[in-house]
Amino acid sequence: MSTQTVSADTAADVRRVTTQTLQAMRAEGTPIAMLTAYDYTSARLLDEAGVDVLLVGDSASNVMAGHETTLPITLDQMIYHAQCVVRGVNRALVVVDLPFGAYQGSSREALRSAIRVMKETGAHAVKLEGGAGVLQSVKRILGAGIPVMGHLGLTPQSIYKFGTYKVRARDVEEADALRRDLRALAEAGAFGVVLEKIPAELAAELTESVDVPTIGIGAGVGCSGQVLVTHDLLGLTKDFNPRFVRHYADLAGTVTGAVGRYVEDVRRRAFPGDEESY
Repeated sequence: MSTQTVSADTAADVRRVTTQTLQAMRAEGTPIAMLTAYDYTSARLLDEAGVDVLLVGDSASNVMAGHETTLPITLDQMIYHAQCVVRGVNRALVVVDLPFGAYQGSSREALRSAIRVMKETGAHAVKLEGGAGVLQSVKRILGAGIPVMGHLGLTPQSIYKFGTYKVRARDVEEADALRRDLRALAEAGAFGVVLEKIPAELAAELTESVDVPTIGIGAGVGCSGQVLVTHDLLGLTKDFNPRFVRHYADLAGTVTGAVGRYVEDVRRRAFPGDEESY
């Protein structure tokens, strides 16, 4: 098997996306495109396609490992996935989720986890779920010079507390708490905040209320940018069809069709042919 890597000359010509780039895009009104990535090959393709931010998401627990929730994935596993992604990237900003259990214990634990991610992967930032409850951890990580992205609304690591994947912040009390949490994260220095599965009108209001980019997933078009799980976008996850996902391809059908033809050719000794033999 062989792989092809980007030359040093080509990489040198690429202007990297930074946290400052995202701030400038927000100020200019240019929407930010963000997708998940978990491996070298996918990261390279997404980077070449012009994605601004690649999130090494703890959703790897679902789409890569087959778990029901994001909770089982470990920090070591996240670091492995991030290492693979970073090797495939020349332009995009790479953000890594701190997984469940890697930062909830204390701000010291959070900092240790964030330092491991940055030192061992070469990624550019980390992401934490939550507002007031993780604010000290956010501040401590930022104090060490590590960029932090927040995540509010539906926070999958807290799914057993919520008990449902329904839209969050429909009631006044939760919406007000969300406003406070977003303001606190922005004032602490987070360079961006993901808003997941909240009413579009509220997301647009929140986006206008702070000076940092918001990235929506199931939060309407009024955010500074959008994020999806790449496997959902490409139609690889056939059993997951939430309202906020748009399938831009049907790769599940493409893959099974191609593999089926391969199996058939092997069975009837039509592969390999003379042109594929030495």
